[in-house]
Amino acid sequence: MDGMSQCSWDAGPTSSASFGDIPGNLCSPTDDWPRPFRNLNHDDAWDHLAAASNLHSVKFDPTGRWRADALNFQPCAKTSSQDRYAVQQIHIQGRVWTLSAVFDGHLGSHTVEHVAHHMPIIVREHLELITQKHGDRVVPPPLIADMFAMAIRAFDDAIANDVLELFPGGLSSLSRLSDLQIQEVLDDQLSGGQNYTKARLCLYGTTALVALVDPDHQNLWLANLGDCQGLMVSETDQKAWNVEVLTRSHNGENPLEVQRVINEHPGEPECILDGRVLGAIAPFRCLGDTPFKQPPEFTRRILYNLYPGQHDTSPWEEFLMRNHTPPYISSTPEVTHYPLDPSPRAHRRYLILCSDGFTDICGTNQHVIVDRWARAAACSSSRELDEKSLALRLLWQALGNDPTSVSRVLTLNMDSPWLDDVSIVVQCL
Repeated sequence: MDGMSQCSWDAGPTSSASFGDIPGNLCSPTDDWPRPFRNLNHDDAWDHLAAASNLHSVKFDPTGRWRADALNFQPCAKTSSQDRYAVQQIHIQGRVWTLSAVFDGHLGSHTVEHVAHHMPIIVREHLELITQKHGDRVVPPPLIADMFAMAIRAFDDAIANDVLELFPGGLSSLSRLSDLQIQEVLDDQLSGGQNYTKARLCLYGTTALVALVDPDHQNLWLANLGDCQGLMVSETDQKAWNVEVLTRSHNGENPLEVQRVINEHPGEPECILDGRVLGAIAPFRCLGDTPFKQPPEFTRRILYNLYPGQHDTSPWEEFLMRNHTPPYISSTPEVTHYPLDPSPRAHRRYLILCSDGFTDICGTNQHVIVDRWARAAACSSSRELDEKSLALRLLWQALGNDPTSVSRVLTLNMDSPWLDDVSIVVQCL
């Protein structure tokens, strides 16, 4: 989703923003502050934020009690968001499961687009198999968790395997082929581009946070790869709200993840360098990013020949020289099961899935922001909730909860992004 063009700001006086006014960490004090922005009134700010957020809502039951609202936001007109989301119903043997997810792509959008489209399909296929095996019996939650993890791993394995299958004998056969022969296999764009498309997926990657809810709304499974975040927001008996973080980040800030990678690569002090895998990439678990999961020959012989002579390979060589015992990035998600109470008397509860762009703009105030959002939603009428996306309400709250703060982020006059991509899914449970 592209940000809105600057020429759309035809209302509101010009004001100035200081460095400290912009949330997140993409801006720099050296960016020639203060910088101008258009100060919109409340209704215009809300409408423009909605238009820039690629909104989507799904009702999972006729009453609207179970629903999900989603968005994808990047205000810079010259930058396309590399975040994606998915919100779908999955029909299995006459019963309806729900899947919601956020994906934070990196290096490019091809792989994240592929994952967002195909992940619900892959999960559905594995769900169909396991439910067929159990017949009329309920599948135990641990088996669903295992199925969930297996589906995601198999999906990721296929990204590289689909390319290796183009070369009979796999990697070992590449030594017998010239660069020109490899290029002839990969460059099939004049005949549909299937080989080219498969290989291109290996260049990029994405994190993934995927939620699955059973037809009876008694169980939630959450599968996490990377640094997206899952939050459970629950109403208490005292009419207060409890905000619980359900996920752990898989990056250099998580000492358990750091130690896992070190243990998997003994004698390789540069398997993690400057908090990054092989000194190059931040997430320790993700989909795609094949150069970190295959031997260097995969990248040098296949991916380099995808765009021969058209790019500088030196950044790749900086980490490929450290690639001795792949894989260094894991495609095994952390899958957690949570029992749910589906009764009408149960307290209100929201599941929030968000990319790290949301946690970035919230900073240390995330729990306060989410609590204020939940309190405001609780005071809203059913009609107001239907008319205004819960995800957009949450983004509005995170951006400052007033038209001036939102206007600054929407209309700041800069050529490069001042906010990370933000994806949010809010699911009523």
